[in-house]
Amino acid sequence: MTAPLLEARRLRVDIGGTTLVAALDFAIAAGERVAILGRNGAGKSTLLTTLAGLRRPAAGSLLLGGSDAAALSPRQAALRRAWLGQFQSDPFGSTVLETALTGRHPHLGRWDWESRRDAELARGALDAVGLAGLEARPVHTLSGGERQRLAIATLLTQASPLYLLDEPLSHLDLNHQMAVLELFAGAARDCGAGVIMVLHDPALAHRYCDRALLLQGDGRVEAGAVDALLTAERLSGLYGHAVRQIDDGDRRHFVPE
Repeated sequence: MTAPLLEARRLRVDIGGTTLVAALDFAIAAGERVAILGRNGAGKSTLLTTLAGLRRPAAGSLLLGGSDAAALSPRQAALRRAWLGQFQSDPFGSTVLETALTGRHPHLGRWDWESRRDAELARGALDAVGLAGLEARPVHTLSGGERQRLAIATLLTQASPLYLLDEPLSHLDLNHQMAVLELFAGAARDCGAGVIMVLHDPALAHRYCDRALLLQGDGRVEAGAVDALLTAERLSGLYGHAVRQIDDGDRRHFVPE
């Protein structure tokens, strides 16, 4: 049997003496899309960082492609998962294309240069996020939305089997939000990629994900199919505010009361 792209076993996540996730058993297979939802401060980003192997869990174990995540080198981990944080920083001056090409570094040897094929992949990713023609632009001249799309293009260039995305829609206007969600839906459908993303809109989570993790902020996590979890009753409890569900064919919309 093929190992899950990622598996958490009795995972506990603590921060500041508070347990945010008590004992999570969770796995994601190729082609699956999972949304993480919860109130501000519930631990969504902290959990995602832990799942990425960038933060040590308080207890339990984490496997990436069947291997202990803690035993993997940064390069080995980068070949198994790609992570998008909430904030982008550019400590060194570089162009848009040079930044996108950093996604290929896990695939290169210590002294290797990027090949023509690497450049083609980077240019294709830039085109996919609407940044074609900006390859020579310095990164620091980009708007916040353009910088977010560049970060996503860099992940696509990395071509990992698993994407962990912390608020991937930040700074994006509506058309780019939908384009990004369609991009990762296509990566899951056509390439078998796994996708885990922190989202704030439960309607988009229902539309673009198969399963959801609902973080209550007190250690409890509900996991299940989006049809079962993303309902007015559960979301009202999750966010502490009454929510109304509006059905439109097979899509759901949620509005505050």
